[in-house]
Amino acid sequence: MPYVRSDPSDKDAEPFVEVDSTGRYGRYGDLLGAGAVKKVYRAFDQEEGREVAWNQVLLIRFLDDKAMLDRIRKEVVFLRTLKNDNIITLFSSWIDQEHKTLNFITEFCTSGNLREYRRKHPNVSIMALKKWSRQILRGLEYLHLHEPCIIHRDLNCSNVFINGNNGEVKIGDLGLAAATGKDHMAHSILGTPEFMAPEIYDENYTEKVDIYAFGMCVLELVTMEIPYSECDCVAKIYKKVTSGVKPRAMNKVRDLDVKGFVEKCLAPQSERPSASELLEDPFFAGLDDEEN
Repeated sequence: MPYVRSDPSDKDAEPFVEVDSTGRYGRYGDLLGAGAVKKVYRAFDQEEGREVAWNQVLLIRFLDDKAMLDRIRKEVVFLRTLKNDNIITLFSSWIDQEHKTLNFITEFCTSGNLREYRRKHPNVSIMALKKWSRQILRGLEYLHLHEPCIIHRDLNCSNVFINGNNGEVKIGDLGLAAATGKDHMAHSILGTPEFMAPEIYDENYTEKVDIYAFGMCVLELVTMEIPYSECDCVAKIYKKVTSGVKPRAMNKVRDLDVKGFVEKCLAPQSERPSASELLEDPFFAGLDDEEN
C-alpha cells in the first residue's frame, strides 16, 4: 500500500526520525518514556492515521545477556497473543539488523502512566479511583484466566497507562511476565520491591502475587504515596514485607471500605482473593458499567 509523503519544504509537517521497512510506521524524536531496557517514542501509523508508541530496545547492550534478551523477546510474544481492552495492544514488531534494535509498535495511551497522571490530578473522587482499579482488575483477570495462566510479576502504577479523555486504563510492560504450568506456580525472584508479595522471596508463588501488587497500586492511588517510601533501601523493604509490616501509607487511608479492600489484597497468599472474586466485591457496588 503506498503511503503519502509530506513535502519536506512544508514547515508545518512534523518530520520522522525513523521509518520502518514497510513505510507504514514513522517515529518522531520525542520520548514518551525510558526504562532500564527500552525507550518509548511517539510515532504515527500512516495506514490507520493514528498516533502509536514505538518501543525500541538497543540489542547491542544485551548481546552477552541471554536472559535479558529472552525477557525482551518474551514481552513481544506475550503482547502479540493478548487481546483485551485493559491490556496494551501490540500492532507490529521487527528486528533492525543494521542498527541492532528490537522495535515494536503498541497502542498509545494519551496521558502516560497512572502514577504520573494521578500526581497531575490530585483532586480525584474515590468513585474515579474505583473505576481505574476495576479496569486494572479486569486486565489481571484476563491474564490469570489465560491458558496458560500469565503472571505479570511487575504490576505497579508506572506500568499501568491511561487515556485521560475517557478514563480508559490499560496494563502494559509485560517484560517480566511468566506463563505458568497447570499448578500456576512460578519460582524466580523478580519485580519492583515495594510491590512484591512476601511469597516471591520464597521463590514459590502463584498469580496471587499480582493481586498483592494490585492492592499496593490501589494504596498508592488513594494516598499518592509509593508504598514503603519510608524505607531508604531494598533491604529495609524486604525486612518489613517478610515480617508482615504494612507500609506507612496504610495509616493515611481514612476510608474504612478502601482500607478493608486493600487489606484483602495484601492478605497471606492462601487467603488472598482472585481477580474474579475481587471484581464481585462490594467495594465496586454502585459503579456504572459504561466501560464494560
